[in-house]
Amino acid sequence: MTEVVLHIYDVTNSGSDKTNSTILQINKIFKDGIGLGGIFHSAIQVYGEDEWSFGFCEQGSGVFSCPSGKNPMYTYRECITLGTTACSIFKVNQILRELSREWPGYSYDLLSKNCNHFCDEFSERLGVPKLPGWVNRFAHAGDAAMEVAGNTAIRFRQAKTEIVSASKVAYRFLAGVTNNAIAAPESTGNSTRGTPKFQAAWFKNLITTGAKPSSSTEIENKEEDVLRHHQQSDAESPPRQKSYTWRTT
Repeated sequence: MTEVVLHIYDVTNSGSDKTNSTILQINKIFKDGIGLGGIFHSAIQVYGEDEWSFGFCEQGSGVFSCPSGKNPMYTYRECITLGTTACSIFKVNQILRELSREWPGYSYDLLSKNCNHFCDEFSERLGVPKLPGWVNRFAHAGDAAMEVAGNTAIRFRQAKTEIVSASKVAYRFLAGVTNNAIAAPESTGNSTRGTPKFQAAWFKNLITTGAKPSSSTEIENKEEDVLRHHQQSDAESPPRQKSYTWRTT
């Protein structure tokens, strides 16, 4: 059995002194001041004097080692003992070989697969507690924000698709209702109800804001007025004379 030690660094490898200084200030305020977290690199030491971590490379494994607390790319901050592992040195070497295959350098992602995620995985296989939440909190927050943004975009696209589909269905339904109404046969008592003119007028009234279709009584009264008007016109107009064509043989 042996101790598993987590080494933590401030990330100061940006190549800009101003940026590195800003990161140190952020870590000082958000970690040291309020205990929220910061921008950190981490590595795990178990059996021996080296620490193991993960980083980006174009080819091969992203798993690498260096003397504990001596990574030249970052500024050393502190170390935390995660616990004691029951794994033998042979078992630890086997775990490291497996991780080296599973964590290629090209798969590195700042928010979803960084050095802190690797140390979480390594510590879990060693049977000790994972990293304190503050070590990788900024990456978790950024990853969650990306996921929320992605889900929101998907929901907007789904909503747009559903609205378009619903509009098409509504259009086909209304068009079908109108066509069926125009093609319907006339009923015995209300001969004008199935006519195109009546259906078009009723549909127009239906979709007009605040307008309502006429009641059956009003329609029947209008029909009687129209018929009465036609009868009076026929009575007042002079009779037409029939013309005959005489044929001679």
